[in-house]
Amino acid sequence: MTFPRPELLADPILEYGDRAAADAGLILRSTVGPGVHGIAIAGTDDHDEMAVFVEPPGWALGLEPHRDSYVARSQPEGARSGPGDTDLVAYTLRKYLRLAVKGNPTALLPLFAPPRDVLTTTPLGAELRALAPSFLSRDAAHRFLGFMRGQRERLVTGRDTPNRPELVARYGYDVKYASHALRLAYQGLEITRDRTLTLPMPEAERRRVLEVKSGAVPDLGTVLAEIDAVAGEVEDRLATGRTPLPEHADVAAIGAWSIAAHRRHWGWSRG
Repeated sequence: MTFPRPELLADPILEYGDRAAADAGLILRSTVGPGVHGIAIAGTDDHDEMAVFVEPPGWALGLEPHRDSYVARSQPEGARSGPGDTDLVAYTLRKYLRLAVKGNPTALLPLFAPPRDVLTTTPLGAELRALAPSFLSRDAAHRFLGFMRGQRERLVTGRDTPNRPELVARYGYDVKYASHALRLAYQGLEITRDRTLTLPMPEAERRRVLEVKSGAVPDLGTVLAEIDAVAGEVEDRLATGRTPLPEHADVAAIGAWSIAAHRRHWGWSRG
């Protein structure tokens, strides 16, 4: 399967990066939007995807600069995506691994996405997904908390939040943004407590996030208190060592696989 071509996306479209290189090196592509979490609401969400491709050897070994991602959107730069729109970002394998090793919440999703949300995979892509537990660490838990805190602060101050005045007018606060912050808190807790990331979200947490997202929780203070309580448990577990997580991702194992994966994709022997 190939990446979405401009003609497959609604006009107007924004595209930048080397599509041919991304398409030729594709090893993994999955849904990373609300659907993969199980919190999509029909008619309200756009469609987000992330992909990973092995760059050509000249990109890794040569001196000419190359963009380490390919992006395609069904809306122009700066325009807000809406229902029916598609946003795709594809990273080179080396760029993707750097993001995932740090515990970037979105970058981890293709590793844990259920089969229904895996749109493209190759043998190398399957091997990458099999390495998923190696990426989970206390660094990742802290990264989830950091993303959550950033969203919580913007939710309270109103600065740098997505422009959804219709939600604020209807519910008193941006329920969609609040649901993302609550989701990050619950997922950070699951990673810290169980060293896994369940997708879609476990049923109780999924329903609670959907309640917030649908506007069924009228008081923002209630949502903020819940976010703080969940985040507090994560912080306590990390501080007291009540977590199965290692301090850092298994960079040695991931790095060894990366070297071998590039060699195999390029057809290079070890000689």
